[in-house]
Amino acid sequence: MSTQQQITGKHVAIAFVAFFAVIIAVNFTMAGLATSSWTGLVVKNSYVASQNFNRELEKARVQSALGWTSRLVVESDRIVVHLIDRDGNPVILPQAELAVGRPAFEQMDRVLTLTHQGSGLYAAIGKLEPGLWAARLETAIGDQPYRQDFRFTVEERDNGS
Repeated sequence: MSTQQQITGKHVAIAFVAFFAVIIAVNFTMAGLATSSWTGLVVKNSYVASQNFNRELEKARVQSALGWTSRLVVESDRIVVHLIDRDGNPVILPQAELAVGRPAFEQMDRVLTLTHQGSGLYAAIGKLEPGLWAARLETAIGDQPYRQDFRFTVEERDNGS
């Protein structure tokens, strides 16, 4: 005597729901990962960027020869950039701007004017929401351009402390 279990409508319904639950869970996971990661977009028009490639490469060589070092720090209500030259002396700039935005979309992009705070420190008032951010410092002394890209994460702040 063999005992075989019959497949009932209840079994089919459970299998059907489980199958689609897995599909939906995978779709939500993949969508979440896609929206929280970098899009990979560096330039809007690759043809125009390719025409300027050698010029940008030369600018990078000139910038490297400057020997400047930059560091970005995000505080609770401001963004600070510290610039020093190869000898450890503060870099004094006539003006500097910091373009800040989310890497994956442009809705929160903004340009902040940095003001010199002394000793090579430049700051701008700006509060950033938690998450992944990108910033580009652009400045020059005379005809010496300087550009530095930063990628950083702003952590969730504990407001209870």
